Amino acid sequence: MAELPLAVVIRMIKSAGAERVSEDAGEALRVVLEAKAEEVAKKAISLANHAKRKTLKKEDIAEAIKEL
Repeated sequence: MAELPLAVVIRMIKSAGAERVSEDAGEALRVVLEAKAEEVAKKAISLANHAKRKTLKKEDIAEAIKEL
């Protein structure tokens, strides 16, 4: 099940400069964004666990992005 609403993804594409966006294009980007977000989240959780914390912090996300 998709977590990101399609309308939001299409708005993001339009804000990047696209005049018109097909639903297929929005769906394709949504799949990529959700996969990347999950990858970052898993790495950030790993970093928090390594620091013996249950709470995920902004710094964990930033470090996970750097490492990936």
